[in-house]
Amino acid sequence: MSKKSDMGVTNAITDSEKSSADLRSSSDFESEEFKQEVELQRVSLRGRSLTWAIAFVTGTGFTLFGYDQGVMSALLTANQFEKTFPQVRVDSSHPNHATLQSLLVAIYELGCLAGALSNLWIGDKLGRRRTIMLGGIVMIIGAILQTASVNYAMMLVARVVTGLGNGLNTSTVPSYHAECSPAAKRGALIMIEGSLITFGIMVSYWIDFAFFWVKGSSVQWRVPIALQMVLALIMVVFINFLPESPRWLLKSGQSARAMAVISALEDKPVGDKGVQQTFHAIKEAVELEENATMDVEGKRKRSNKASLKELFSGGRSQNFRRVALGVVIQCFQQITGINIITYYATILFERLGISDVKSRIIAACNGTEYFLASFVAIALIDRVGRRKLMLFGSVGQTLTMVLLAILGSLEGNSAAAVVSAVLLFVFNSFFAVGWLGMTWLYPAEIVGLRMRGPANALSTASNWTFNFIVVMVTGPAFENISWRTYIVFASLNAFIIPCVYFFFPETAGRSLEDMDVIFALAHLEGVSPVAVSLRKDIPPAGSPEADRILGFSSETGTVRSNGSKEDDSRRDEL
Repeated sequence: MSKKSDMGVTNAITDSEKSSADLRSSSDFESEEFKQEVELQRVSLRGRSLTWAIAFVTGTGFTLFGYDQGVMSALLTANQFEKTFPQVRVDSSHPNHATLQSLLVAIYELGCLAGALSNLWIGDKLGRRRTIMLGGIVMIIGAILQTASVNYAMMLVARVVTGLGNGLNTSTVPSYHAECSPAAKRGALIMIEGSLITFGIMVSYWIDFAFFWVKGSSVQWRVPIALQMVLALIMVVFINFLPESPRWLLKSGQSARAMAVISALEDKPVGDKGVQQTFHAIKEAVELEENATMDVEGKRKRSNKASLKELFSGGRSQNFRRVALGVVIQCFQQITGINIITYYATILFERLGISDVKSRIIAACNGTEYFLASFVAIALIDRVGRRKLMLFGSVGQTLTMVLLAILGSLEGNSAAAVVSAVLLFVFNSFFAVGWLGMTWLYPAEIVGLRMRGPANALSTASNWTFNFIVVMVTGPAFENISWRTYIVFASLNAFIIPCVYFFFPETAGRSLEDMDVIFALAHLEGVSPVAVSLRKDIPPAGSPEADRILGFSSETGTVRSNGSKEDDSRRDEL
């Protein structure tokens, strides 16, 4: 395809296309009945107040996620915890306990995996808000069971239940937040969620340290675990005061409610051109991704639920490629080795020959520094872009793991132990900038609306699967190969670098519907979506030029097939 024809795709438009597009933009608002219905659905919170209210509730969910991840770190070696659960005590007389200790930590990930996968079936049925509420309620039940645990088996079951709720939340909250955020601020807002994960980790470390001194009672570990219920209650209560995602509302046929929410999010009247274009961009995305067809009587038929088969489709939508990117990026986050530190920080510092009290203090300081480093990503994410931050983080993490392996081989060297402790802080910093919030943002951005629910369930399931593997093998790995464990993770981090460079498109500054245009154009031109995503001439979703790329006929309001024959003829037209 020539460069000239490429420009024709994105810039050329006839007067008839313009007039039909303008007609389509206004027709939905000519009905007084529709206007009245939108007014009845008016959202009281608007503009910045609504944006920050959504950020607060979704942020609470991720603070809870971080707290639940970090709270076990110091409890594993607390005397009252070991007294109640002697299976977690690892010493020379019980070397097999390393596996049982890891299982107690990692079994939570299996619950999260099950919760995330359940979103394949219930996520789009319940909607974003009700799924988050359900996840919070299940987490509260799990936290009660954990707090009341009296033996190892009960704690295992309780952690699985808690994980079920967290799996539902982590596979829904990022999608909900992304779908309710403006493109220009979406990256920063969701990276704040990533920061709040570290905030939750930091808080859990300091609470663990505070209760470490309560050595004569099981309060030492029961209260830190019980406190997660406070965060879950806040999330469950306040989500009731927020509107549903406008994307999900349109997908479920609730046009008036969707328009009311879009108007509230942008704090503009329904008649505003920007509000109307956003509404139509989402509406067209729904029609395109539901692959609307016409029956013999000329009536439109559509499938409201995405089938698993569609996850493997190509064509303009490029579903398989996009879902695969979401799944892979969540895998990458875990194989960096971050949860070696998150879950085992106190134990790692004790392995360096540091006393139990000092190890807990340093672990808490490590969590604090981790939280502070995450603010760098918030400042850079929408300025620098996603790809550069991921590459920066991966390079830094690789080098840090290499140094940890070298220093770990110098056993008995006090100076090497000190530098190794510092490097654990350094690794957290690189991860906080490049990968902490990125893997919760990117899958929600890269996948189209119809696939977003199932795809986020699968990508989050990927996170928890590899989280389980890493956490499960860490204890036995350090017991058997010691410092060589760092070599494994150095290699995995190095592997991530070329994968990101060649396969991950840039999403910064694009609306969620703009990504549909990018993948469709890449398919039609037979080029990499990465190259297309870096171009400046991509028309915005909802514009007539974008409609042509997506295969939407503005004159008839119908959607073209994604079949290969049509795509081939479309290439000829271009």
